[in-house]
Amino acid sequence: MHLGRDVTLYICARLGMVAAITALLVLVDVPLLVALVVGVVVALPLSLFVFKGLRNRVAEGLDAKQAVRRAERERLRAQLRGDTAA
Repeated sequence: MHLGRDVTLYICARLGMVAAITALLVLVDVPLLVALVVGVVVALPLSLFVFKGLRNRVAEGLDAKQAVRRAERERLRAQLRGDTAA
């Protein structure tokens, strides 16, 4: 499980897509601020399809981490109730 790496890759990939779209629009003489806004708006839905595999890895990693935390929390609650021998 490499959740930190996967999250970092996903964030960098999405930011890279925004940067690429913005740079492409600036090259065709669109003002920078307008190009940046369009880049963010276009990259948001596009990244859902382009980076689907990476997004799924992040989601699976988050689910696994949540399951571990849930199990640990339940174990601690059971100890507090006195249900298990510590």
